[in-house]
Amino acid sequence: MNNEFPPVLDVCCGPRMMWFDKQDERAVFHDRRDIDIATKPNAAYRNGKVFSIRPDVCGSFAALQFPDNTFAHVVFDPPHLVETDPNSKMLMRVQYGQLADGWKDEIRMGFSECFRVLKPQGTLVFKWCEYDVPVSDVLALTQEKPLYGHRSGKQSKTHWLVFMKPND
Repeated sequence: MNNEFPPVLDVCCGPRMMWFDKQDERAVFHDRRDIDIATKPNAAYRNGKVFSIRPDVCGSFAALQFPDNTFAHVVFDPPHLVETDPNSKMLMRVQYGQLADGWKDEIRMGFSECFRVLKPQGTLVFKWCEYDVPVSDVLALTQEKPLYGHRSGKQSKTHWLVFMKPND
């Protein structure tokens, strides 16, 4: 990895579902998975689909490999499923991953790491879906306060929150 980084870091990029340009050169794509995952035919994908998770950098969002104050903008969309039934929410698990035991500590460290690599006055966009865990339980894992947010999705369970790193 060189010392020159694009201005944006997506720490849990997965198959880059939210990106308009999945190869956007303004971003470093980071994920702990580097894999192709095939799904069976379902309501969303009649012929099935292969989701490619190909990060630029592979690693844990709880221990980022970047220097302090590197990025102007960080996207943090961690796994949000804790359900252990392998047949439950299969498509979502493929797209977004699943939280493991000790997930609260991992999310806490993830917030800390995202703010560490964020430049002063940089922005963090945090996305969380309340399928298994309320967003209030997750926000209790960081002392940082969001500037504003928005709910989206058919059932308004997905929260988009924006934070700004203080200018210390």
